[in-house]
Amino acid sequence: MRVLEKAPAKINLSLDVLHKRQDGFHEVKMIMTTIDLADRVELIELSKDEIRIVSHNRFVPDDQRNLAYQAAKLLKDRFQVKKGISISITKTIPVAAGLAGGSSDAAATLRGLNRLWNLGLSMDELAKIGAEIGSDVSFCVYGGTALATGRGEIIQHIDPPPHCWVVLAKPTIGVSTADVYKNLKIHSLKHPDVDGMVKALHHGDYHQICHLMGNVLESVTLHMHPEVSIIKEQMKRFGADAVLMSGSGPTVFGLVQYESRLPRVYNGLRGFCDQVFAVRMLGDVNSLD
Repeated sequence: MRVLEKAPAKINLSLDVLHKRQDGFHEVKMIMTTIDLADRVELIELSKDEIRIVSHNRFVPDDQRNLAYQAAKLLKDRFQVKKGISISITKTIPVAAGLAGGSSDAAATLRGLNRLWNLGLSMDELAKIGAEIGSDVSFCVYGGTALATGRGEIIQHIDPPPHCWVVLAKPTIGVSTADVYKNLKIHSLKHPDVDGMVKALHHGDYHQICHLMGNVLESVTLHMHPEVSIIKEQMKRFGADAVLMSGSGPTVFGLVQYESRLPRVYNGLRGFCDQVFAVRMLGDVNSLD
């Protein structure tokens, strides 16, 4: 028996941090949406009772550090599944990029094992389990477009963005999310209008969506890594309608409404980054197939 699952990346159209919580996490308010850049997760039953991670990407851990491994272990232990599983991850999403690649792989593993092992769990139940693995996993279980609050695990589905293109550029640096949050000066932040973004999405107002995009974590990452600022500037110069860093970075994305403008933005960035992608916005909760 084997199951295939698509694991799409996410971008943050708006990301705000409200305060640090007593549990050590930060209270966030953000809008996430999926894009057509995806890993593929293949789940194959093994005769031996073990969890095996298979990936040809040297940056993907093949042990308990891997979030997909953690997802499988959690389901095995909770539901006393005495079967082995091989989790083959074909990476397209850059690693440690602010695009939730690892979280999406874990979410795909939860969805796939729910089918393979006939656990009968609802998407809401899977999302609740996903929250135990990582803050972005709950959203990634559903996909689509959502307002995420709490530490990112409380999901409210909202209207998807209008159809457009997304150009992504990841510099050859790694960014520690923990370091970014540690250096965040919450009391001096300029907070984005997240509620306004929800309204703009509801009305399908592309220009207002572009105007309202914001990410408070940029204030830290751009200071730590000036090359991210350079990519942002170049993406604007080449004609993207709006440009923002996703998550804690370092990936920068730009929205492009008209396909005719896409080659100029994409080709221009190839001179600054090795990892450049031009993909469609997904945004729909039914886009995981």
